[in-house]
This record gives sequence, C-alpha cells and structure tokens, in this order.
Amino acid sequence: MQIRWLGHSAFEIMSSEDLKILTDPFISNNPVCPVTVEEVDADVICVTHGHTDHFGDTMEIANRTGAVIVANHEHSVYLAKQGLEAIGMNIGGSVKIHNITITMLNSNHSSDMDFIDEIGAGGSSCGYILTLENGRKIYHSGDTGLFGDMKTVVRDIYKPQIALLPIGDRYTMGPFEASIAAEWINPEIVIPMHYNTFPVIKQDPEDFARRVESLKKETKVVILEPGQIYEE
Repeated sequence: MQIRWLGHSAFEIMSSEDLKILTDPFISNNPVCPVTVEEVDADVICVTHGHTDHFGDTMEIANRTGAVIVANHEHSVYLAKQGLEAIGMNIGGSVKIHNITITMLNSNHSSDMDFIDEIGAGGSSCGYILTLENGRKIYHSGDTGLFGDMKTVVRDIYKPQIALLPIGDRYTMGPFEASIAAEWINPEIVIPMHYNTFPVIKQDPEDFARRVESLKKETKVVILEPGQIYEE
C-alpha cells in the first residue's frame, strides 16, 4: 500500500491490489502539487466537500480516466448531470468498490459548491474511512475542526490505523487541535495535510509532530513533502 501526498488535502492511495484512489484532487491550481492533471490516474475519486481547493480537478480526471466519483448526495446529483459516474452517499453510509469499503463520516466544515458561477448548496462536508483489501483503515478527515466524534465514533467504532489530518488553522484545525485529534483517534500513523499551500495556512509540521509526541508517544507522525510517498 502506498500513500502519496500531492499537497493540500490531495492524496493518491494505491491499494495492495493496485486500485488507485484519489482524495480531493486539487491539482491544476495547487501551487505545491508536483504533478499535472494529465499525469494523475484514478479508479476512484473521493470528494469531501464542494470548495474549489478540494473538488479541484475531479471532473476532468474522471472524464479522462473513467474513475467513479464518491461524494455526498448533493454533489453526486450535480456530477451525474455532467455525465459522470458518481456514487452518492451520506453520513454513516458505506459503499464497496472492488474490494475497498468506503465509509462516509461527519466533519465540521461548510460544503457549498464555490466553483460554479453562483455558489450552490453542496450538502454536508465529510470525511472518509477507507478500508483496504488487507483490512488496513485510512481516515481522511476532510476539512474539519476538532469534534467529539473523533474520540468516540472514529476511534471506538472504526479504529483507523492511519489518519490524515489538517493542521493549517484558520479554515481547519491548527497544530494544537490536530494533536488532540491524533490523541483521541489513536492511530498508528498520522500524516498532516492542508498546510503550507498558501501563506494564510502556513504551519510548521515539526511543531505538530512535537505536540503529538507529547500527548501520544505510540503514534508516529509521518511528514511528507508534496510528491513523497508513505509505503507499507
């Protein structure tokens, strides 16, 4: 299994059976993304909410690759009208694609579609639990603040081994709140995201790592540069 960070909240996850999963593919207008849209391949695209820096290049990539898009119900309706294959979900639901189970969880954030001419309602923002073929679980929290479900639903029910958490502050958790989230979720690995894309969310990931270590020594923080891969 490989997890490649493409900057911001975009990850390319390659499962043990070579299924390619993209999350929030903000590529072409992402100043730190090391690849072009044309270089990105996908079987599945998971969208957490409707903001431009997360919905990103979803439609272009899906058009070119034939990837199925997993999103909330409202986004799936919009995508279907564009002629794309989209699976609509809502909080608490799961779908199975090939041998991967995708579960939609809550996040605390807005989700209106701001990439269309007039901002349109985008339903609820979300996070995902990706359960891979070997049983490993990856939690992509989406954009979110700290909230109690991380301590109960995420940790006690889903028990992800890997957590992808935002640390940029202002629009999401900052390093302080994200370190508490890591303590609550109790993963083996946490990878910070949604920081240093733009000056307004500039953060020091080493500060986050120190905070996590002070709270939860059993959790390893893996800091990636855009384009780098975590593999296991």
